[in-house]
Amino acid sequence: MAVSAWSLQIGRDMPDPILLEMVQRLTVALGVGFLVGVERGWKHRDAPEGSRAAGLRTHAVIGLLGGVCGAMLPYVGPVGFAALALSFAAAFITFKVMESLRDQDLSVTGAIAGLLVFALGAYAMWGDLRIVAAAGVALVALLAFKEALHAWLDKLTWKELRSALLILAATAIALPLLPDRAIDPWDAVNPRELWLLTILVAGASFAGYVAVRVLGSDVGILAGAAAGSLVSSTVVTAELGRRVRKGESHAMVGGAAAAVAAAISVGRVIALLAITGPLILPEAGPALLAATLAFAAAAFVMRFLDRHADRGEPSQVRSPLDLVSVAQFALFLGAVIIVGRIVSEEFGQAGLLPFAATAGLADVDAVTLAAGSLVRGGLDPSVGAHAVMVAVVMNTLAKAAIALVAGGWRYAGLYLASALAAITIAGLVWLWATPFLAPLFSG
Repeated sequence: MAVSAWSLQIGRDMPDPILLEMVQRLTVALGVGFLVGVERGWKHRDAPEGSRAAGLRTHAVIGLLGGVCGAMLPYVGPVGFAALALSFAAAFITFKVMESLRDQDLSVTGAIAGLLVFALGAYAMWGDLRIVAAAGVALVALLAFKEALHAWLDKLTWKELRSALLILAATAIALPLLPDRAIDPWDAVNPRELWLLTILVAGASFAGYVAVRVLGSDVGILAGAAAGSLVSSTVVTAELGRRVRKGESHAMVGGAAAAVAAAISVGRVIALLAITGPLILPEAGPALLAATLAFAAAAFVMRFLDRHADRGEPSQVRSPLDLVSVAQFALFLGAVIIVGRIVSEEFGQAGLLPFAATAGLADVDAVTLAAGSLVRGGLDPSVGAHAVMVAVVMNTLAKAAIALVAGGWRYAGLYLASALAAITIAGLVWLWATPFLAPLFSG
């Protein structure tokens, strides 16, 4: 509701809807302060009574005070409201300074949190309550997860931070400057779209990399493989094989972990198609989902058939936000899109499928994104679906060869058994069940 509307109503006999809305907004202002106060009070619950400048009651009162001051705006005007806000800020900061001097604590977070509670309380009287609630929850989360955030920051290396900042800067600054049109003679590569696809994959991989770093050494090998597969299931498969060969893990446990990594890898293809190739998803989605479930079932069977629940360090992998790695992937993806466009135009499906099989040996994500781009450019979605399926199959079989070299016959045999089961089930779904399941993916 606009300020002018309230100013016409306040001071008169307010209709019930206006009064109810005002009470609702004051309640939200009080609730935000109470929520922050719960976090602040719980964190300092062992402190003696009266030793803290702001706890549960104080923050609740601050939120309510902000709401009341906001409601008074039509009466006192902007200058009067500013005087009320500055008076509160001066008093609150004075007490926080006294507390900091006594405790020899230089943290300014508590003071800013109190001021923000007041500001949200005032905004609640005139603004969108959904924004107030979201900002309040975000504030509490930042306050509550202090230790976790600091622990994550302690583990962050300068190389990782530098790479992330460079890519964020390139995305925020360079992306708007990139042309949003095809620039190559084959009308295949859109620079802005190519960069967005690259950041999408790098971001998903970085999420897995962070999970690997945060999980630490006390997690099981399955959890490490699951997190590491978001970075590279191929690297995880090779690393698990090395551990099995050196006796650091049992072959059955390693095979189960490799199957988990494969399940997440195929699941990531489904996610990429849902975002970048929704026209392909109705045909390829059911078979890919069946393969994901088959890998997961194989991991479950292998894990519980083996009585040795070996645990160890997650796979050690490089940060996927290395600028060189991202640039290499962007160039590789661009080359895949260009070659895919040329092959599909010159030779049709007969030429595109061998190309997808070859490229899939190296990177199934690139083929998936390229297929989505080609379909958006006019390629038949069924051709794109076939290309994705061929790339997934070839990538799966390539990892079986890597498992053999890295971990030996037993480890590779277990992984290959799960892979063949997944491929067979996916093929059966592709041939017989897709016409019935496709509406679920297209809806």
